[in-house]
Amino acid sequence: MKQVGRIVKVSGPLIVAEGLSDAKMFDIVRVSDKNLIGEVIEMRGDRASIQVYEETSGLGPGEKVETTGMPLSVELGPGIIEGIYDGIQRPLTELVKQAGNRITRGVSVPALDHKKKWLFTPSVEVGEEVGAGDIIGVVQETKIVEHRIMVPVGVEGKVKAINAGEHTIDDVVCVVTTKKGDVDITMCQKWPVKKGRPYVSKMNPTVPLVSGQRVIDTFFPVAKGGAACIPGPFGSGKTVVQHQLAKWADADIIVYVGCGERGNEMTDVLNEFPELIDPKTGEALMKRTVLIANTSDMPVAAREASMYTGITIAEYFRDMGYNVAIMADSSSRWAEALREMSGRLEEMPGEEGYPAYLSSRLAGYYERAGIVRTLGKDQRVGSVTAISAVSPPGGDLSEPVTQATLRIVKVFWGLSSSLAYKRHFPAIDWIQSYSLYLDKLEDWYKKNVNSEWSKNRTLAMSLLQEESSLNEIVRLVGIDALSDKDRVTMETAKSLREDYLHQDAFNDVDTYASMHKQYRMLKLILECHKESQLALEHGADLDDVISIKAKEAIGRVKYIEEAEVDSKFDALEKEIRKELAETYNDVD
Repeated sequence: MKQVGRIVKVSGPLIVAEGLSDAKMFDIVRVSDKNLIGEVIEMRGDRASIQVYEETSGLGPGEKVETTGMPLSVELGPGIIEGIYDGIQRPLTELVKQAGNRITRGVSVPALDHKKKWLFTPSVEVGEEVGAGDIIGVVQETKIVEHRIMVPVGVEGKVKAINAGEHTIDDVVCVVTTKKGDVDITMCQKWPVKKGRPYVSKMNPTVPLVSGQRVIDTFFPVAKGGAACIPGPFGSGKTVVQHQLAKWADADIIVYVGCGERGNEMTDVLNEFPELIDPKTGEALMKRTVLIANTSDMPVAAREASMYTGITIAEYFRDMGYNVAIMADSSSRWAEALREMSGRLEEMPGEEGYPAYLSSRLAGYYERAGIVRTLGKDQRVGSVTAISAVSPPGGDLSEPVTQATLRIVKVFWGLSSSLAYKRHFPAIDWIQSYSLYLDKLEDWYKKNVNSEWSKNRTLAMSLLQEESSLNEIVRLVGIDALSDKDRVTMETAKSLREDYLHQDAFNDVDTYASMHKQYRMLKLILECHKESQLALEHGADLDDVISIKAKEAIGRVKYIEEAEVDSKFDALEKEIRKELAETYNDVD
């Protein structure tokens, strides 16, 4: 039931209204004659504190506030894919047509096109028993994505009618006879963004989200249904890493949320994504992507909503049985919005002014990621993988948002400003980063890549860590103090850093490396290390060992086309063994 109250206080995006005794937490309200969108975030008697998702300048006491009786919800149905929305799911492409380049206050546009007709192909028959989550038909939304129309939660019964053909999302496509009577089902559902969508059970993640980025896939993988964070100082490449993941990760659907980021970065995303080609299908990447843009100049209150809007859309496609990856850039800006609203509510501040519930809100978001057995009798499995950038002020990883995030996620890709300044990208620091999924993913690597994968990965990481220790000795007493074996270790670690971990996002071949190519590259470098150590044991001269001609070829293997990997790598491995054998055969 709608109720009308009056404003008694305005404090930036926070207003207080009285006369709203029937309002409930998280209800959406319309503020003043300007029809601004707001959300109830605190109730005290008949007084409601409301965060307004739009600019509040010009509002004053006495103006009306009208409740809608509904929480902030998103429209879910055909037409979401390729959509570009703001934080509360208003389509930016439509807003531009109505209001120009600056969003007019109070403008209201449906999230989905309610006039467009979609070809609905039924997958159930009259008389069939259906329940929540069952697929009653499909719509080919794009060339890549088949949109599966599901029975809404709470509906169970027998199909009374099914209507094939072209329909709008508001047309009735199915009628289900339930115990309480007939229920009309359309192709559009609404779901409150702060409530996770239900599922049957959560499963253990055992399959990696392959990204084609060697430092991630080899050393710090994230599982499908896992959660990862990318903390790093300004300019260290957080956004670039997320762009690469959005382009190349083997997810079926990508949801990209720009939360409080600079407008020029979001402009790059909006301009680049429609031009990118999906390597798996050859179609435009946008045909499996949803973009949510809430830039730093947009109202701060909508930042919080943007993350929830994104994860709800991700869960919807998960329920269809898809593997979804959601990129949020960045959760720090989201936390800053929480801090601002908490301050205006005059709540007791926690560390650095953030609200005491910061950790629980972050946990509530990341816990909506996971690999699940969905509702529906066909027992589909879908996943949501959450990957969020964190922007700690001054790169201080001890600040509250980073620390709260690290307590929740299992993958930490720590970006280093020193690597970024050296133009080493991705600038993921291999010494401080970690992944807690390695043990769970080991069987997958053995079956799908090679049985030696884990052994090679462990050896490579130990060489990089050993190089870090040896660098301390070099700084103190010079490189001449190292033994010949340590010098070879330093050379191998250098090759791992420069030839393997460094990846050129702008090179058509090097921007993506398959798991097989990664295995062959790593094996080649470690084979060279093993043969070099063997040559030293046989009395070879160090200078001869580290200056073999094949070393130059190792630096160029990243540019070998996928189709030529096996033939060229086999030849290069033979060449390395031959050249290194010659270094000690001459001695004999």
